[in-house]
Amino acid sequence: MSVKIIQDRLESYKCVSVKEEELALREITQEVALAALSRADFYKAAAFHGGTCLRVFYSLNRFSEDLDFMLKKPDTRFMLDAYLKDMAVEFEAYGYKLEVTDRSRADNAVKKAFLKDDSIGKVLQLSHLKVDRSARKIKIKIEVDTNPPANSHFESKFLDFPFAFSVTVQDQSSLFAGKISALLCREYVKGRDWYDFIWYTGRGTPVNFEFLAAALRQTGPWQGRDIQVDQKWCVEHLKQKICSIDWEKARADVQPFINLRELPSLEVWGKDFFLDRLENYSNKKRG
Repeated sequence: MSVKIIQDRLESYKCVSVKEEELALREITQEVALAALSRADFYKAAAFHGGTCLRVFYSLNRFSEDLDFMLKKPDTRFMLDAYLKDMAVEFEAYGYKLEVTDRSRADNAVKKAFLKDDSIGKVLQLSHLKVDRSARKIKIKIEVDTNPPANSHFESKFLDFPFAFSVTVQDQSSLFAGKISALLCREYVKGRDWYDFIWYTGRGTPVNFEFLAAALRQTGPWQGRDIQVDQKWCVEHLKQKICSIDWEKARADVQPFINLRELPSLEVWGKDFFLDRLENYSNKKRG
């Protein structure tokens, strides 16, 4: 019966290609992981954030690879191992034979683990993937920031797959602030960040400036500096970043994570497009 739950969920995606079916399987696996963590009371200590959070709870129209979490309060003693053991047991009930690798280091504030599975595809009826040829091992990275920036806001969200449960997540204003921090501080081009930027600005999402300032002071070019962050400051520095981006690389990065029918939308990506989106967003906020 549990395998049938996974099968029904996969069929609800109505995948039209190998890539979409592969992405759907990974996303289903992510949701099972979220449920397993809920069963283990993980969200009493931690909150979900990042691109997968946007995808699962706020209907972002792109797939995402990782499960990113942050502790509600800093805790240098936090360890993932107990939660990972509970997770492996939960996955067995749905036909998975999960390989769990804890890569956490005691001296690293971000705890990391990897979930891998190549068994679930063998018990499902797949429309596009061929288990013996095209199906790749599902890989999901879990990260938990044990020393997160201060001033984040949280809220509870709910899912009903594979059973009804709640998840503590960052609210949208804090998520957007975290994304702006990544946009300004990341040392390489990640098109998925800019895809999310379009999503946030298109909806007029407010920015939690207190959380953004704390994040910028913690890491990146402004680390340790007493900067005053507001809308004007953000617009100025985002303009500089937009003008420095290699948009060919940005498009190439995001392409594997969106549906085939959405690929033509990437043709407009470039400096002028993103400056226009930023100006449009800024004008709405001033108004």
